[in-house]
Amino acid sequence: MAKLYLISISGENRTGITSTLTRHLSQHQAHLLDIGQAVIHDALSLGVLVALPDEADVEILFNTLRSEFAHRDLLVRWQPIPEEDYIHWVNQQGQQKHVVTLLGREISAQALSHVTSELAANQLDIYHITRLSGRIGLDQLGKASQTCIEIMLRGSVPDPGKFRSNLLALASQLDIDLAYQVDGLFRRNRRMVVFDMDSTLIRQEVIDELAKEAGVGPQVSAITERAMRGEMDFNESLQQRVALLEGLPEAALQKVMQRIQLNEGAERLFRTLKRLGLKTAILSGGFTYFGERLQQHLGIDYVHANQLEIIEGKLTGRVLGEIVNGEAKARLLRELAEREHLVPEQVIAVGDGANDLPMLRAAGLGVAFHAKPIVRESADQALSTLGLDAVLYLLGLSDADAQ
Repeated sequence: MAKLYLISISGENRTGITSTLTRHLSQHQAHLLDIGQAVIHDALSLGVLVALPDEADVEILFNTLRSEFAHRDLLVRWQPIPEEDYIHWVNQQGQQKHVVTLLGREISAQALSHVTSELAANQLDIYHITRLSGRIGLDQLGKASQTCIEIMLRGSVPDPGKFRSNLLALASQLDIDLAYQVDGLFRRNRRMVVFDMDSTLIRQEVIDELAKEAGVGPQVSAITERAMRGEMDFNESLQQRVALLEGLPEAALQKVMQRIQLNEGAERLFRTLKRLGLKTAILSGGFTYFGERLQQHLGIDYVHANQLEIIEGKLTGRVLGEIVNGEAKARLLRELAEREHLVPEQVIAVGDGANDLPMLRAAGLGVAFHAKPIVRESADQALSTLGLDAVLYLLGLSDADAQ
């Protein structure tokens, strides 16, 4: 019968510690059952679970390890593990795994305390915590920056919807974002990200900017707000708003384009997605004129939006072809996924308005970005404190991955 031991080494991190440990273990024919290591500010915590054969001289092994590491000011500890405890640990590997991601300008100890208390109340076991955001200098403490902590969990969530709602309420209370995902195959294999354009990819609502040029700003803004809150049919609202633009010179589109601003983090996000080989798309109830120019600037693969009719250099007040509404966005998402030989579960959708909800629901991961309340409450995830590049954290990527 093999003898099971958990060996722990802690102290100042130095080169060659793991190599030295495993060399001595191999001399005693140890079977490596598990290993884990973490380093926080040069403080090492290394754990190894081993099975030693009956003939192994445990006393010699541990005396050797203690002597080997003593001169490096490292503490070596070991403890026998009962066989029944090991069997229980092995059986845990079938448990469902989850990821809770904390995002904010700053994550305080108080915020982490509240979140981990909620996890404990749901009988979820934390097995790994890591900081995905980069290190900060002391002069940055308390200043607006970007922080993300990822918590990996094991256990059962009987009511995921209620659990997500509890996290959303807690996030609002703490002024941070909390994202909850089941850690499965598709979470680690997203291959496409699709975006709404207005108020998601860019800061403005383009039609409102065009309305200002046409002198009908208040009328169009009122219709836009009703549509974004889900209070009226999108097709009807778009047709009403575009009709108010009749006679606007085509040159006004270029004038508006010059003042369009990308949302925070957009350039970094697209640069990273492109480097990783993920496909990207704009699926927008806005207009192709603007989407195509953003496509050129950001290297976006696909653009589907509404085509303004222009005759003799002026807008006619009509839209050509099928209107890209909420249902069309969801259908286009599925069509693009099929075209790229993907399943919808491999797609992330990002939007802010009520007409984005069908698209967010069709995707494997739907993200409400600085969204209206109805969208924030209905989407899988809600990002309200950071920029668009926070989507990278939901993929499990660190700042080091997104240079």
